[in-house]
Amino acid sequence: MSGQRTYLYVGGATRPTPYYPNNNAKGISIFSFDQASGAIAPIGLIEGIDNPTWIGVDARHKVLHVNSEVFGWNEGTVSAYAVNPADGTLSYINKQPTLGSIAAHNSHDRNANFVVVANYSLTSESELPNKAIAVLPIREDGGLKAAVSDAAHAGTGPDPERQDRAHPHSVRVTPDNRYVIVADLGLDLLVVYRFDAQTGAISRAGAASVPAGAGPRHFVFHPRGNLLFVANELDSTVTSFAFEADQARLTVISTISTLPETAGSGSFCSEIAISADGAYLYIANRGHDSIAVIAVDSEGGMVLEHNTPSGGQFPRHFALDPSGNFLVVAGQNNDKLVVFAVNKDSGELTPTGTEVQIGTPTCVAFLQIDEQ
Repeated sequence: MSGQRTYLYVGGATRPTPYYPNNNAKGISIFSFDQASGAIAPIGLIEGIDNPTWIGVDARHKVLHVNSEVFGWNEGTVSAYAVNPADGTLSYINKQPTLGSIAAHNSHDRNANFVVVANYSLTSESELPNKAIAVLPIREDGGLKAAVSDAAHAGTGPDPERQDRAHPHSVRVTPDNRYVIVADLGLDLLVVYRFDAQTGAISRAGAASVPAGAGPRHFVFHPRGNLLFVANELDSTVTSFAFEADQARLTVISTISTLPETAGSGSFCSEIAISADGAYLYIANRGHDSIAVIAVDSEGGMVLEHNTPSGGQFPRHFALDPSGNFLVVAGQNNDKLVVFAVNKDSGELTPTGTEVQIGTPTCVAFLQIDEQ
């Protein structure tokens, strides 16, 4: 007999931080998720972690790798927690420093042998260790070893407040496991590194620009691996790129707004996701408080279909559930999760009526356990 259990993990701000208006989270919250109805039920909470604002899921090891971004620290940390498959509860394994300040994002290589971490960086460039990214090996138990490679970024962008220095905001390994790509909001760049999947070594291979002042934040690959889409935080746009792996080359295809023409100013993109068939992008707009639904064609062309109200204030993050039938949005500033049903044919989002009150949510992450 086989079956599935789906767990939802939510991280948030637990301590005062200048760029969060509140810090009502208590730790990492644990829920069960019903993939048939979109219902959410609480399981528990694990405390003892500072500002667990980003959660990376290692499905191979059934482990969470959780960033702590703490203002004033020269280095963030990434902590490993083992998941109990029977009930979704967590147990601490270990942690490692990220070699830079404000550990904003992490992800895994395709074999789940390494965690790659992006440090947004709010210390002076003269303060050590000041690394943009770090690559940490994963132990057999899902715990983390110290970083085996790293890289620093330098430079500025045209926005004096947000682009005063390099600000790496996300990092992912390419679908072929040959490169690491970093979205640097401060430099308006996607930086490409060669990646040795055996040793974790990286070496810079090139870079591609988004429009000046756009501020690239998070990005996704098309399921075919030949296209990349990046949500630009500062000007509320999304840029599509063609990706040629053999040349390690990204080439801009187009850039469109994630907002309707009537939206005005004061909104900033956050998360981006793509449907399993590559037909639709979803992008959160903080300020406009909406989720943009964008149709994608096979050549990387994009059309903004509509904007759905996010159901909360300042949607910092969201995630599609493993079935792709639901999307869960984290309303950072009004302490709420909101569940939407996804129409896979049209991309349309419809509120299910399920809402969960939770303190200052900044990240939601799913883990599906297949039972035999």
